[in-house]
Amino acid sequence: METTPLLTRPKKKSLWSRLQFWRFRKKKLSSRAIYLGQLPDEEFPPNYVCNQKYNILTFLPLVLFEQFRFFLNLYFLVMAVSQFIPSIRIGYLYTYWGPLCFVLAVTLFREAVDDFRRYRRDREVNRQRYERIVLDSSAADYRPFLTEQVASSELRVGDIVMLHKGQRVPADMILLRTNETMGTVFIRTDQLDGEIDWKLRIPLPSTQKLPTDAHLLDINAQIWVEKPEKDIHAFIGTCTRLDEEESDSLHIENTLWSGCVVASGQATGLIIYTGSETRSVMNNAVPRSKVGRLDLQVNDLTKLLFVATIFISMLLITLKGFGGPWYGFLFRFVLLFSYIIPISLRVNLDMGKAFYSWTIQRDQKIEGTVMRSTTIPEELGRIQYVLADKTGTLTKNEMVFQKLHLGNALFDKNNFYEVEALLTQYVTNDAPSLPTSPTTSTSEGLAASPRQVWQTVLCIALCHNVTPVYDVASGDQQADEAQSDMGSSVMSESCGGAVPQQQLCEYQASSPDEVALVKWTDMVSSVLMYRHGQLGDVRELRRRGAAAAAVRVPGLQS
Repeated sequence: METTPLLTRPKKKSLWSRLQFWRFRKKKLSSRAIYLGQLPDEEFPPNYVCNQKYNILTFLPLVLFEQFRFFLNLYFLVMAVSQFIPSIRIGYLYTYWGPLCFVLAVTLFREAVDDFRRYRRDREVNRQRYERIVLDSSAADYRPFLTEQVASSELRVGDIVMLHKGQRVPADMILLRTNETMGTVFIRTDQLDGEIDWKLRIPLPSTQKLPTDAHLLDINAQIWVEKPEKDIHAFIGTCTRLDEEESDSLHIENTLWSGCVVASGQATGLIIYTGSETRSVMNNAVPRSKVGRLDLQVNDLTKLLFVATIFISMLLITLKGFGGPWYGFLFRFVLLFSYIIPISLRVNLDMGKAFYSWTIQRDQKIEGTVMRSTTIPEELGRIQYVLADKTGTLTKNEMVFQKLHLGNALFDKNNFYEVEALLTQYVTNDAPSLPTSPTTSTSEGLAASPRQVWQTVLCIALCHNVTPVYDVASGDQQADEAQSDMGSSVMSESCGGAVPQQQLCEYQASSPDEVALVKWTDMVSSVLMYRHGQLGDVRELRRRGAAAAAVRVPGLQS
C-alpha cells in the first residue's frame, strides 16, 4: 500500500539570507506611458553616469584584495609578517616590509590614477549642458515655451530635449521633430555598437508635421513604450494623439539611444529611459579588475619557484637531521631562499605597463588614441589573428569608385573624362569634340553609346539612400533653406562645382559604398542635388557646367 508523503513546512530563511536577497534583488522593469509636456508620477533612475570601480571607502580594501589574490604578493606578505616572530626573524623588518610596501604603493597609485580618469570622464559627461523645452509659467493667457540649459544628470523621463549637430544623446529618446527639410536625422553609433556608418532616424509623423517645437506642448499625446531591454536593434511602442484620435507605431528608426551622436541637423526628442535603464548601460558589464596573461604567467612562475625553495629547504633539513625544532629551521631556510623569487619583477612590470600606455597615447601615427586602462597594454603584442565580418572594421572604411564596365566598354580613373563627355553629348546633343556617330570608342578600343552611359550614370546616381546635406557657413541662414530652393544650382567643393561658397554639402548615408557611388557621379559632373523622403523619395540630379540640366525623379524607391 502506497503512502502519501506528508507536506513539510518550508525551511525558514535566515536573516542574513533575507538581507542578501534584498541587497542584490533585481528591480522589476515594466512598460510605461508618458504624456507630452507632463512628467510621470513614477520614480525612475537618475540620469547619472558612473563607470568608477571604487569609492573613498572601498578603494583600499578592494585594491588590496585584488593584489593579494596573486600568489606573489601573498607570499611576500607572509614572509614579512613572519618577521614579527622573534624565533624565526633573520633580519631587519624593513628588509621585507620595504619592498612589499613599495610594490603595493605603485599598484595603489596606478589604480588611483585610472579610477580618477574614469571619474573625470563621468563628470564631464554628467555636466554636459542640454536644452530642455519647458513652459513659460509667467505667461497666463497663452502657453509659450522656453528652453533652459540643464546638466545631463538632471534630465528626467518625460523631458523634451533639443539636440544639435555633434551633441551626444544623453538618454534613450524618441525622435519627435527635426528641422531638416528632408524630415530625417543621421546619427553616429560607433560608441554603442562599434559601427562607424551613420544611421538614419525618422521622427514621428504626428509630431514632425507640427509647425514648431513649441506646439509639442500644446498637443494631447500619449507615448507608450516597452519595458527597458538590452536589444539595441529592436523597439516597440505607440504614439497616440488623444485630441485627433491618431496613432503611430514606434520602431527602431524612431529612437535615439544614449551614447549616440547627432551627425546632422537638429533633433527634438522625448526621454523615455534614463540612467541604469538605458540600452548602453544595460549592455555594460560590471567594472572588474583586468589581469593580463603575463601577470598570470609570472604568478605561475612564482609558484614553481616556491616549490623549488621548499624542496631545497627540505633537502638541507634532511642533511642536518630532524632533531630538535626542525620546523623552525625549515621556515628559516625558506626565508633565506625567498630571494630566489624576485619581488622587483612586479615593480618593473607595473612601471613598464605605465610607460607602454603613455607611449601609445602619444603616438603620432595613431592620433586620438585614449588608453582606458593601464593594466593590460602588453596584451596588444599577443594578437595573432583578427577575425572581422568586413574590411571596414579593420580599415578607415574609405571606398573609391575605380572602374565602370558596361559590357562592351570599360572606363577607369584614366578615362573617366570620356564618361563626362558622353553625358554632355547626350544631354545637349552638341559635342564638337566627339564624333556624331551613335557610339563613341573609348580608350580601350570598345564602343559606348551616350544613351547607355547616361542611363548607367542616372541609375548609379539615383538608386541609393544617400542624402546631400547643406551646411550654411553664415550664422543665421539655415542650410535647409538652400535645399528647398529647387530652382537654384546649389553645389559646393565636396558636392562638386563652383557654387556659393557659404553652402557646404556633405553626402550622408548608412553605407560608405553608396557614398562612393554618388561621389563618382559628382566627379563626372552629375550632382545629386536634393532628396526628400516625405515627397516620395524625390531626388534631383543636376548637370553642371555649360550644359546644365536637371532631372527630377519622384516616387523612386531604392
